[in-house]
Amino acid sequence: MDVFRCLKAADGQEAWSHRTPAAGNLDYGNSPRATPLLHDGLAFLQGAFGDLACIDLATGKSKWAINVRDEFDAKDERKWGVCDSPLIADGKLIVAPGAKDASLVALDPKTGKPVWKAPGKPAGYGSFIAATFGGVLQIIGHDAETLGGWDAKSGKRLWTLKPDRGGDFNVPTPIAYGDKLVVTTENNGTRLYSFKADGTINAKPVATHKKFAPDTHTPVIAGDKLFGVWNRLYCLDLKNGLKELYDESNAAFNGYCAAVATDTRVLIVSKAGELILLDATAKEYTEVSRLAVFKDEKGVYAHPALVGTRAYVRGTASLVCVELA
Repeated sequence: MDVFRCLKAADGQEAWSHRTPAAGNLDYGNSPRATPLLHDGLAFLQGAFGDLACIDLATGKSKWAINVRDEFDAKDERKWGVCDSPLIADGKLIVAPGAKDASLVALDPKTGKPVWKAPGKPAGYGSFIAATFGGVLQIIGHDAETLGGWDAKSGKRLWTLKPDRGGDFNVPTPIAYGDKLVVTTENNGTRLYSFKADGTINAKPVATHKKFAPDTHTPVIAGDKLFGVWNRLYCLDLKNGLKELYDESNAAFNGYCAAVATDTRVLIVSKAGELILLDATAKEYTEVSRLAVFKDEKGVYAHPALVGTRAYVRGTASLVCVELA
């Protein structure tokens, strides 16, 4: 079963839970990959087999539910399941079934009914963003083979970008940085793209950094710096052609890490369950503090959630609330 739980931030007590059958066999287990989306008093919950539920946030009662793969006739085999986190853009709920006639879909958040369907290729394993480039609000993300931008209003595909080297898993989420886009994948490294006046992308990147090439980790932006982990921690200068400001070799950065950031701080959660707080304004690697949250933890994959000055970190078997102030 998929079990989604809503917990009270103050004390961790369960407010409600939602359960959906999740029979099957996926690499890394059957549990959901997608981050729940909270919007306008509703929670949108998507499981790894494509089950999407709209839940009343206050009561936990189901408003509607569909399976996006069955509903739109997706046929491809999903080794790692459905991974994209639901997205709200232009008042629509965006999901990626990866079907031939519905690669990307916009739903009415209130009813779950389709607003538009964009044909295309099977889905990648990452999430999409909504960003405005060239005056066009667009949905940006990967399918199985390419990076693309879709008009948020109509679903029309505006541009397609195929990387120089194929075979990327297309897991890391693209990041908007002002009027540019940061893209990073394991076979093509990190790239910074600009856009034309009509909102289409310039195929040649403004800057590249080949060494920082994470396969699953999504980097974060703090001020004008890009921080990310790929066998070590990298800090790149976004204003100066992705110049490497520093890198840091540390056992905590050997495996997968999740990260969140403000303009002055970067919080990294290691796979072993350590919280590492960095000073993002420093010219060299500077730890503010470090805390081991879990004992004997072998696989923290979830991103931390922030409520006020508290961080909520989920390990294999428990959820821990940490006061950051």
